[in-house]
Amino acid sequence: MNLSVRGQQIDVTEALKDYVDKKLRRLEKYFDAPLASEGYVTLSVVRGLHTVEVTIPLPGMMLRAEDRSDDMYASIDAVVDKLERQIRKHKTKLNRKLRQEGSLKTLFADEAAVAGAAPSELQTEEDHDDFEVVRIKRFTFKPMNVEEAILQMNMVGHNFFVFSNVDTQEVSVVYKRNDGKYGLIEQTESDPY
Repeated sequence: MNLSVRGQQIDVTEALKDYVDKKLRRLEKYFDAPLASEGYVTLSVVRGLHTVEVTIPLPGMMLRAEDRSDDMYASIDAVVDKLERQIRKHKTKLNRKLRQEGSLKTLFADEAAVAGAAPSELQTEEDHDDFEVVRIKRFTFKPMNVEEAILQMNMVGHNFFVFSNVDTQEVSVVYKRNDGKYGLIEQTESDPY
């Protein structure tokens, strides 16, 4: 896996790059083949908090984790732990689905080989952590521009707002970022994976 490490309001030293590389290489043991995708790592310091954001695009899914603490190295360790939990959760769900469909091919390496343990010892909280939908909302989208959507989001006090974008004629999402700024999610052509 190739890593692109960049800093915001921080000089990324070789020691930091090496530490990030060493820690994220731990994730490769979860995959059958070496990862061909490029991972993106952003290190930043805002108001004394050291933030690490990692995004790794994979076929059919996106691994993403973020952590902030008073120490950059602690944030890196925590974000790698979060990514490992995501991988194990995705692997468990994917393998369960593939077993139900009768296929044995997976994206991930055999967990028993990774952990050096018998499969019965690998029962984790992820096995029973299903995604339960507890509420469904339906509503009609009012066509609006991005600025109006941000105003609507702030009026209702939410962190995100789904709307019909008058500029693109597509459904879009605006959201409030942790740095207080806003983000926009737009639909693109679907990826074949």
